[in-house]
Amino acid sequence: MRTQASVLHIDLDAFFAGVEQRDKPSLRGKPVIVGGTGGRGVVATASYEARAFGVHSAMSTREARSRCPHAAFLSGRFHAYRATSAKVMAVLREASPLVEPLSIDEAFVDLAASDLASYDVSTVTAFGEDLRRRVHEVTGGLTASVGIGSSKFIAKVASDLEKPDGLFVVAPGTEQDLLRPMKVTVIPGVGPATAERLRRAGVHTVADLEAVSEAELVRLVGNAHGHNLWRLARAIDDRSVEPLRETKSVSVEGTYEDDLTDKRLMDGLLTRQGANVAARLRKDGMSGRTVSIKVRLHDFTTLSRSSTLASPTDSAQVIGRTARSLLADLDVSGGVRLLGVGVSGLADWVQDDLFGPEPDDAPEPEVEVPTARQRTWAPGSDVRHDEMGAGWVWGSGSGVVTVRFETAETAPGPVRSYRMDDPALHVVTHEEQ
Repeated sequence: MRTQASVLHIDLDAFFAGVEQRDKPSLRGKPVIVGGTGGRGVVATASYEARAFGVHSAMSTREARSRCPHAAFLSGRFHAYRATSAKVMAVLREASPLVEPLSIDEAFVDLAASDLASYDVSTVTAFGEDLRRRVHEVTGGLTASVGIGSSKFIAKVASDLEKPDGLFVVAPGTEQDLLRPMKVTVIPGVGPATAERLRRAGVHTVADLEAVSEAELVRLVGNAHGHNLWRLARAIDDRSVEPLRETKSVSVEGTYEDDLTDKRLMDGLLTRQGANVAARLRKDGMSGRTVSIKVRLHDFTTLSRSSTLASPTDSAQVIGRTARSLLADLDVSGGVRLLGVGVSGLADWVQDDLFGPEPDDAPEPEVEVPTARQRTWAPGSDVRHDEMGAGWVWGSGSGVVTVRFETAETAPGPVRSYRMDDPALHVVTHEEQ
């Protein structure tokens, strides 16, 4: 265990929504919701203006619309999020060589590997404030919340205490005093099911949890989980900051507006998803042995099936063929809401199966995926008009697309509507930006 507050956790505030508000001046200070925009979509991120109406991540888009109907619902621009995240991670790596990204918008930083002269509260506080300032500069105005403590657990808890746009440092020796009044759900791994088990045992706060013996916790929630809860209730966390986090799987999935019932269409979607997974594997110089599919049926039942190959592959054909064969064993006649393909058991090499079956020469399924037009004119996506210049899709339907013409560097711009097939209106691809 560390005796100094030398672990920093940074979390970009409402990251996806923040990037959209930065790049779309008319949305600054207004509710913005990023995620699936259809009736079966799910909220990925809600701006703090939207959160005031009770909207939060993982909420269905349908419920979000009922709570905040005047919000801007956007489908997301992941190239913009990745580019912004890369700038932030570069700033963090300038501060310390030991940076552990947890996701596109949060990371741990080991200050013990930095050039700080000391780790007293005033010094690390100044360091954290300077880091937040630099992140604000390189991202064009985004804010971040920072927590600093003697462990990853404490730093993560601290970063939530002054959200948004805040900093909290937990002085060494005060960790348990901070934790004891908090709800037990502050501890990682205590989800609804575990929280309910603990509630039935009379455990509501970390202080309650601290009073339970290790043996009793093992009886309540299992061996590994019980030991971990016992340690974290006492602020015991000796995990190191790992700069290289191993990728365990690569996957792609999609949720569809209407239940899929056409088996040929499902095969085509799996083929396309398999090709996307293969491309990502090849880009990272990886391959995998286990191909899996995820299928959510019309009644929300979720099924998973997997098949382990004789050797690792990065072949779109092999992944797609395996995924289709897994789907063939499932009864999907009632309709499918979600399909996904994943590859795990990753390796950094590929071995051709010299003694395996001959390559499948049959053509891959070719289908017209009905979501293609929706993706082209997705709400929030970037477009360019030959006369009006750069803008973004405000909405579309009935053969018409409505565009607001503005960028991050302009004032809020005018709104115009065009036919979807207007030759003067173009989708801005990732390569063009």
